Parts: sequence; C-alpha cells; structure tokens
Amino acid sequence: MNTTHPTRRSALAIAAALALFAAAPVAMAQAPTHKPLAKSHHKAAVAKPAEVAAPAAADADQIAAATQVYYGAYACELNDKLSVTASPKYPAYVELRHGKADYLMKPVVSSTGAIRLEDVRGEALMVQIANKSMLLNVKTSHRIVDDCVSSKQRELIEASKASKAASADLLKTNVAALPSK
Repeated sequence: MNTTHPTRRSALAIAAALALFAAAPVAMAQAPTHKPLAKSHHKAAVAKPAEVAAPAAADADQIAAATQVYYGAYACELNDKLSVTASPKYPAYVELRHGKADYLMKPVVSSTGAIRLEDVRGEALMVQIANKSMLLNVKTSHRIVDDCVSSKQRELIEASKASKAASADLLKTNVAALPSK
C-alpha cells in the first residue's frame, strides 16, 4: 500500500515540472542556432561547373570511338533537348549540353558496339545506339533524359523502316510466285 500523502505527490509533480521548465531555456541556449535564410526575389544564379582538369590525351581507341559519335542537336522525350559537339579544346573528346549543364565526355566503344560518352568528372553517362540515346546520372543511378534522337539516328530509323517494308514486299512477291499445290 502506498503511504505517500496525495499532497506530497502533487508537490513532487509540481517540483519536477518546474525543474523541466527551468532546464528548457538552458538546453535551448546550448543548441546551435540557425538563422533563417533571407528570401530573395531574384532567381539564384546557376553555378557553372568547375573547370575540368585537362583530361588525358586520347589514345587510338578513343580517337576511333570519337568518329562513331552521333553529333548534333537531339530531340528527346517530353520535348527535352540536348546537344553533342566535338570539343574544340580537347581532341577526341565530346562536349554535351543539357539544359544548363555542360559535360566533357570521353567516347568509348562498348563490347556491344554502343557508344558510351563517359563524363570525365564521373557524374554522367550517355549511351548511343542506332535508334536512340539516353543520358544517365551515374551518381544517383537514374535517367536524366531518354529517347533522344539526333538527325543521323533519325535517318537510320527511317532507312530501317524502309528496308523492312521493302523486305516485306519482296517476301509477298516471292510467296505469290510460288507454284500452288
């Protein structure tokens, strides 16, 4: 049986509550203070990427890969755009621009024959195949933009469609010419 008097229990509860309230300002004073950021009515300037250290000189494989890159403007999904140009500063390297981001890319031929444009800073990767290209963020493992098609890729797509149509017509003609049983 509890022999503590109800008044004494109330007094202890009040004393504990007062101790907590007294300690709160001390704890808050020790906590780091963060000033709220002033709101600006101006848009923040987008930082240009840091100047890239001069990349290694291109070897024969990279020079060969650079000749296979699809250069020019690309139309991508969701009306997005990017451009791929030969670097005027670094031979056999490629400059890729998407939105306000600029990348210096090293062309590499993959084992499958696709062209990989590897960002020298290790942030992005563009994969080019005959019918489309995609730009990936390798740090976050997500696609930045997909279904990008250059004018040369568009020509290849149209040529493939025409070839398939011609093959189908030839097949129909050959089947029709077969003797019937």
